[in-house]
Amino acid sequence: MPKVELNIPEHLEMQMTQMIEQGEFVNREEAVEDLLAAGLRAYRTGGAVDDDDPGAFEDDGMMGHDDEYVF
Repeated sequence: MPKVELNIPEHLEMQMTQMIEQGEFVNREEAVEDLLAAGLRAYRTGGAVDDDDPGAFEDDGMMGHDDEYVF
């Protein structure tokens, strides 16, 4: 799995830490992966996809799969 380094505002990190402490996620890696996937799904369904735009999101699942994760 590719690794990504990012900086996030402190208030987002605090919210994520609180969710981990409340048992919403097992650890920070799972939280980032799940929250990013949810954000991408929301972004993808937030508007029409232009079939002529090669950079547009596909109508089927991530990377051509209907599953949330591809292993």
